[in-house]
Amino acid sequence: MALVVQKFGGTSVADADRMREVADHVKRTRSRGDDVVLVVSAIGNETDELLRLADEVNNEPPGREMDMLVTAGERKAIALMCMALHAVGVPADSFTGSQAGFETDNNHRNAKILSVDPRRVRDSVDKGRVAVVAGAQGMSTDNNVTFLGRGGSDTTAVALAHGLGADACELYTDVSGVFTTDPRVCPAAKRMESISFDELLEMTAVGCPKPAMRSVEVARAFGVPLHVRSAFTWEPGTWVLEEDPAMERAIIKGVVPDTSQAKITLSGVQDEPGLAAKVFRTLANALVNVDMIVQNVSESDRTDISFTVPLEDLDAATATCESLADSLGFGGVTADPDLGRVSVVGVGMASNPGVAATMFETLADNNVNIEMIATSPIRISCVVAEQDVDRATAALHTAYGLD
Repeated sequence: MALVVQKFGGTSVADADRMREVADHVKRTRSRGDDVVLVVSAIGNETDELLRLADEVNNEPPGREMDMLVTAGERKAIALMCMALHAVGVPADSFTGSQAGFETDNNHRNAKILSVDPRRVRDSVDKGRVAVVAGAQGMSTDNNVTFLGRGGSDTTAVALAHGLGADACELYTDVSGVFTTDPRVCPAAKRMESISFDELLEMTAVGCPKPAMRSVEVARAFGVPLHVRSAFTWEPGTWVLEEDPAMERAIIKGVVPDTSQAKITLSGVQDEPGLAAKVFRTLANALVNVDMIVQNVSESDRTDISFTVPLEDLDAATATCESLADSLGFGGVTADPDLGRVSVVGVGMASNPGVAATMFETLADNNVNIEMIATSPIRISCVVAEQDVDRATAALHTAYGLD
C-alpha cells in the first residue's frame, strides 16, 4: 500500500463533470490499495475573477484582505470536491491550509511556507478517508490567512507529500507531462518519460510554465518523487527524480522558449565599487526579481549595465532605476520589452564539449542575433528579439536531435 498526494489544478476541476471525473479517478486509485490525499486549486478561472473584482473595488487593496479573498476560491473547491467523492462512495474530509498545518511567513499575496504539521490530514487518512486540502494557502505566524501566490497549489502538494512521508506526489494538469519543448512552438516536441530535479528546476527557472518552480525546489530539497501527468487522458506522464549517476546522460534534455522577459540598460554608470550593489539592492527592496546581468568593459571610468526582469515588473524596475540616476550619477535608463529568451538544458552538457558552439552556430545560421548570454553548469540561455524566439526554439530542437 502506498500513500499518494494528488494535486489537481483549476482546469482539472473546472466544473461538476470534471470533479466527478477526478472523484472516479481517486476511487480507482484507492481500489488498487493506495491511500490518497488531494490538493485542489480554485475552480477554473475563479482566482482571476476574484482579482478582477478586487481591482474594481480598490486598485490598491490591503494584502491581508486580498489573501482572505483569493483563498476563498480554494475553500469552495475543496468542499465541492468532497461532495463529489461522497457521491461515488468515497469518504472524504476537507481541510483549509491552516487546518492542514501550513504555517507561513507574513508576506501577503506571496507567502512562503515555514513549516507543515499535517497531523489532522494523517488522522483522516488513517481512518480510511481521503483528505482534500486547499492549495496555495496557510496561516501566518501572526494568525492571518495567507496566499502562496501563483502556482502555490503545486508547492502545497509537494510540501504535504514531504510532511506525510508520501511515496509520490502526482501533479495533474492540462498537459500530459514535461516536453522537450513547447509543442505549440515545435510540433516535433516529445513528452519525456523522466527528468532530473536539477534539469526541471533549470527549465522552470527559464520559462517552462509547469510545474511551478517553487514546487520543484521543495521536491529537490526533500527528495519527493514527482509525477507530472494529464487529468484529461490519465495516461502516465513524466517522472521527476534524483539523477541516476549510473545512467548515460543526454547532452540536451529540453529547449525552453520564454517571452515573459524584458531588458533594462543603465548607461554611463560610474565604474566604482558598490554602485551596482546599491542599484540591485534598491530593486530587491522594490520586489523586482532580476535575472540575467551583463556589464560592459569600462571606458573612461564609465560602463553600461544591462539586466533582465519579468515583463510584469518592467514599469516598476524602470521607475526605480530612474529614481537613482541623479544620486548615483549614471547617464540614462533604457527599457526594452520586445525581447525573449531561448534556453537549452541538460545535465550532459557539463561533460560534452561543443554544446555552446552548436547553439551559437544554429542561431547564426537562422539569422538570430544574440543580445545577452547566461550559463549554468547545465544550462545556456540567450536573449534574442521576441520575434525570433519561436524560430530559434524549433531550430535548436532539431540541432540537438530532439525531433
